[in-house]
Amino acid sequence: MRALLLEITASSVWSKVWTVAVALLFFGLMIMLHEFGHFTCAKLFKVKVNEFSLGMGPALFKRKRGDTQYAVRLFPIGGYVSMEGEDADSEDDRAFGKKPVWQRIIIVAAGAIMNLLLGILLMILMLSTSGEYIGTNVIHSMTEDSVSAQYGLQKDDRFLEIDGHRVWSDLDLSFLLSRSDDGVFDFVVERDGEKVTLDDVHFATEEVDGVTLVHYDFIIVGETPNFWNVTKNAFTQSASIVRMVWLSLFDLVTGRYGLSQLAGPIGTMDIISDVTATAASSGNIGNLLMILAFITINIGVANLLPLPALDGGRLLFLVIEGIRRKPVNPKYEGYVHAAGMVLLLLLMVVVSLNDILRIARGG
Repeated sequence: MRALLLEITASSVWSKVWTVAVALLFFGLMIMLHEFGHFTCAKLFKVKVNEFSLGMGPALFKRKRGDTQYAVRLFPIGGYVSMEGEDADSEDDRAFGKKPVWQRIIIVAAGAIMNLLLGILLMILMLSTSGEYIGTNVIHSMTEDSVSAQYGLQKDDRFLEIDGHRVWSDLDLSFLLSRSDDGVFDFVVERDGEKVTLDDVHFATEEVDGVTLVHYDFIIVGETPNFWNVTKNAFTQSASIVRMVWLSLFDLVTGRYGLSQLAGPIGTMDIISDVTATAASSGNIGNLLMILAFITINIGVANLLPLPALDGGRLLFLVIEGIRRKPVNPKYEGYVHAAGMVLLLLLMVVVSLNDILRIARGG
């Protein structure tokens, strides 16, 4: 009996360890690609790169080649590319600050763009290997006793807009329908080649833990994957995820969602770990690829937000410089980024504590 218990415990520990390792590996890949984007564009425009680092904290490995020191650091929670003259004046002709503003914009934006490209690649893999149909925005049939059919939705309708938002993919259907507080929507659909406006279309709803859930009462058309629809849907679904991020941030700012519903690095790793375990047991990696695509696109979009200490904050100052034709005083820009970094770290602490409490509660 004791040997059996030890075997079960060891198996449970190993199942958690390897799935966490997968999550760490993916985070490392995202960080590497993000920083590689900055690095390659900096090298392309002949900017001197002092250090390319994966991770934060004490260095586990360092090697200098040419002008650049390459390092792997202890904590796999970030990374950075340190460029000459990036945060201080430098007389070196290869300094970041000496380059034209359009080149600096490309260098700063390149990290987030790499994250977005990784997201699209993961979407292509998910759509082409899932072995399932690819969803569309066309109604295949209405369910029995459909409520929305009583308000005008019909078989073969193609969704064009939901509450003023364009519908690009089947992801838009699930997300936009989930944002309702009352299960009532305004639609624009294509029917027999013409646009038809359907206002105040009702769906059956249910309250679960204080949240209104909309009951879908239609089935969408599925397409067999091929090169064309896989490529097309990889881009449209990625665009849908980008909009999800923006609308979710809007909902957060307006109080629709609270900070408790945000997930930080700890919560995200836990999600990846759980989905990895499920994929391993079921043999279907589609959901894992989907969540990985969602996370990397989310990170890419978040990095482009015009907030201090993020790439988007630096881009904002560069755009202002391009308009004014002279840079903002580096001292004041430094103050803004320093304050933003403090606030960002405080947010990370709050979100991480929330992640730990949620995991401890098993939620």
